[in-house]
Amino acid sequence: MIRRLIILLLIVGCEEPSQYGCLDSQACNYDSGATIDNNSCIYELDCAGECGSAVVDDCGVCNGIDGYVAGSCYDCADTPNGDAVVDDCGRCDADTSNDGVVLWGECYDIEETVVLDLRYNHLTGEIPPEIGNLTNLAYLGLDNNQLTGDIPSEIWEMTNLYGLYLNNNQLTGEIPPEIGNLTNLTRLSLRSNKLTGEIPPEIGNLTNLTRLWLHANNLSGDIPSEIGNLTNLEKLNLSYNHLTGEIPPEIGKLTNSTFLYLHSNHLSGEIPPEVCDLIESNYLAIGYILGGNNLINTCE
Repeated sequence: MIRRLIILLLIVGCEEPSQYGCLDSQACNYDSGATIDNNSCIYELDCAGECGSAVVDDCGVCNGIDGYVAGSCYDCADTPNGDAVVDDCGRCDADTSNDGVVLWGECYDIEETVVLDLRYNHLTGEIPPEIGNLTNLAYLGLDNNQLTGDIPSEIWEMTNLYGLYLNNNQLTGEIPPEIGNLTNLTRLSLRSNKLTGEIPPEIGNLTNLTRLWLHANNLSGDIPSEIGNLTNLEKLNLSYNHLTGEIPPEIGKLTNSTFLYLHSNHLSGEIPPEVCDLIESNYLAIGYILGGNNLINTCE
């Protein structure tokens, strides 16, 4: 009995262990050493041309990396072939209407920014042209900083502005004819800068102006007669420039004026009777017209 058990154990111990795999010789992963089929047979090559598991990802890349990778078709929102992009303010979406503009280290929403008041902020350098992207801006206050360079042309395209304050900086260059585009302006202050050239006649397009401050610059040439179109003007200050020629009689049309400063220029000739009438009717101080000029006082 014991002898039979020993023989049986020897027989069992000599059997080879089972090996699982694909037993179909037609499969690309046929395993000739397998003894038990485990349903793992593969009959088609993968996208890499191998008997493997590589698949084409959402970007159409064989065995690619799913998810956003720089240079892949995934956008920043992890959508394959999507339209979302990271805007200047670091936001990821496909909606361009809420893109932002970075100015002096701060992000401003293009659609929602209506007022930009950065007065007395120690701003330096030039005004970035990207400011023109704030197309809904109605009020721009950059006064009392240390800004330099020309006023960017983009500002003259911001037609929704009603208030523009760039005074008390170190801005240079000329006032361009495009200033006439800003027909909604009610207040314009460019005073106390280093602006040169002539006052463009297109300034007469700004018929909604009630305040016009251009004093303390280096402006030259004649006072344009088109200023007479600004019949809503209450305060006009052109003093401390290098203006020449005569006072245009059209200034007499500024019947709402309570403040008329033309002094400290190089104006000459007689004061027109129309201006004399304005001085008398509006109780204007004639000294702020005569002083520092070569005018003949005909208003006495």
